[in-house]
Amino acid sequence: MSFLTAIMQVTARADNLPLDGIFLKFEVKNSKDVKDFPEMPEKGAYINGLFLEGATWEFGRNGEEGYLTDQQPKDLHPEVPIIHVTAVPND
Repeated sequence: MSFLTAIMQVTARADNLPLDGIFLKFEVKNSKDVKDFPEMPEKGAYINGLFLEGATWEFGRNGEEGYLTDQQPKDLHPEVPIIHVTAVPND
């Protein structure tokens, strides 16, 4: 939780915005491989190494976004793709 708060604080200070007027935006990428993202994002941060329980992630096709779906048999803890977290103004 403190990592997510830090993303909000850095954005608030950089853009001279009140912390109360910012919320987090999560964008799940269509890749689990860290090598697909060799550089840090300009805003926010990439998160990897998370796992699901009771669900799995279905990758999108042809540039579409993926989605959560029912858990596959014998796959108890599927890995979540890389997530790009950014702080954006509330408006």
